[in-house]
Amino acid sequence: MTNTMKAVRLHEFGGPDVLHYEDAPRPIAEAGEVLVRVHAASLNPPDLHLREGYRSLPPEWQPSSVFPMILGTDISGVVAAVGEEVSGFSIGDEVYAMVRFPQDIMTGSGAYAEYVRVPANELALKPAGITHVEAAGAPMSLLTVWQFLIELGHDAPNPLQSFQHVPIPLKGRKVMVNGAGGGVGHLAVQIAKWQGAHVIAVASGKHQSLLCELGADEFIDYNKTAAESVTHDVDLVIDAVGGANMERFLSVIKPGGALFLMNPIGFSGHEEAVKSEITVSFTQVRSSGRQLVEAGRLLEQGIIRIIVDSTYPLAQASAAHERASRGSIQGKIVLINA
Repeated sequence: MTNTMKAVRLHEFGGPDVLHYEDAPRPIAEAGEVLVRVHAASLNPPDLHLREGYRSLPPEWQPSSVFPMILGTDISGVVAAVGEEVSGFSIGDEVYAMVRFPQDIMTGSGAYAEYVRVPANELALKPAGITHVEAAGAPMSLLTVWQFLIELGHDAPNPLQSFQHVPIPLKGRKVMVNGAGGGVGHLAVQIAKWQGAHVIAVASGKHQSLLCELGADEFIDYNKTAAESVTHDVDLVIDAVGGANMERFLSVIKPGGALFLMNPIGFSGHEEAVKSEITVSFTQVRSSGRQLVEAGRLLEQGIIRIIVDSTYPLAQASAAHERASRGSIQGKIVLINA
């Protein structure tokens, strides 16, 4: 093994063109870490936000400019080396992970590269029967849904609300997923259905066939119909989109129900929610190898699956970011390291 590798790095914040495929130092697994030869890495919204310098945040929240950076958190690959004090993994094991998130949210976790070092407690064996491309598409989206809907799995302080997020029972409940065609949304549909919910998927019409195939009981094309105008008495709304006017979903939720926001920034309906006896909740997804093992069993058994929108060679990461910026993504965009 040489001391260098190929990686996609940025030396300044900006558009997709600031991503450069170039030589970089190969990381070394330290105590408690595993070095993974990356076969595939997927794109997630934090990658795009960090590439831009989180310009939508107030200046005091924006990252320090420590360059060069290697973006990316989600990987699937093969163990290349094992650091001291690590058990449970051996060279040659096929593994997947969400790497050092959110602790490296402002500096990049190093996934867009040939090699990445991963804390052993964030790593899990890749589910059998799925490809590296599918496995790379899973970690952040799957852990987000798992921690919102099944088990929080940690007691870290919640950065944007005063109380800890608590999943609610879904069996027999009516659940609406807004943004159901995306990386988080298509998994939320499947996991809510697995838990016994009646699932209403909200997305553009191009996703209808797939989402019904994945288990959605009802489908609403938001380009044709406003979901809040045709739905009522919902127990839980999962908003995987964020942005303007998230408050509109409060009108479809019955008293005692809940609104789970994947991106709560800009939500202004807290007083209305209290009056309507609706719980509004958010949590920050966190890396967890243990939860990837548990959720990965659903992938292994074919109960849920990862939909891949498109794939790009690692060297064409800028093109992948261009694709992501156009939106209307079905599932995940994945980088392949040949």
